[in-house]
Amino acid sequence: MDKLRVAVVVGSVREGRFGPTAAAWFVARARARPDLEVDVVDLVDTPMPDRLGQIEGEQGRRLAAVSPRLAAADAFVIVTAEYNKSFPAALKDLLDWHFTEWQAKPVGFVSYGGVSGGLRAVEQLRLVLTELHAMTLRDTVSFPLYWDHFGPDGLPADPEGPQKAADVMLDQLEWWGRALRAARLERPYVA
Repeated sequence: MDKLRVAVVVGSVREGRFGPTAAAWFVARARARPDLEVDVVDLVDTPMPDRLGQIEGEQGRRLAAVSPRLAAADAFVIVTAEYNKSFPAALKDLLDWHFTEWQAKPVGFVSYGGVSGGLRAVEQLRLVLTELHAMTLRDTVSFPLYWDHFGPDGLPADPEGPQKAADVMLDQLEWWGRALRAARLERPYVA
């Protein structure tokens, strides 16, 4: 069976961010599966253009660094913080600079934050991704009060719950990713 291409997007760009820790843990789970090929898109490494209009020079290079990677993905997992009950601005920029790349593809979430574990950010992302014609997964991986639940090694102190949540989400992502890829190949998606 051919591998499903999954782009894992690390959405926060703040200094001292937790996103790379959560992403590294999740990516290790995903890469352990023989049915997935994982590409990590960290928005620190792939900043979006900072203005609209003619895209050339540095602005064009920024898009060229990430757009083909999103287009090649069969599915996505967004790793997001919750800032002020919403998701990071850099992530909104990525979403807004792309449209067809998200269409008819499943999106899962790994979120982190305070008491809500980033779930309010996820709910807002669902609205935006629906507008982009993506299909969001119901089940998520969430880390409430993440600073209390990860050890200095970057791993969850009590891994059983997060691992189970990640496995459920990855199973769903794989199913939807294959189903939607087959549908897109049979008949191109029309937005």
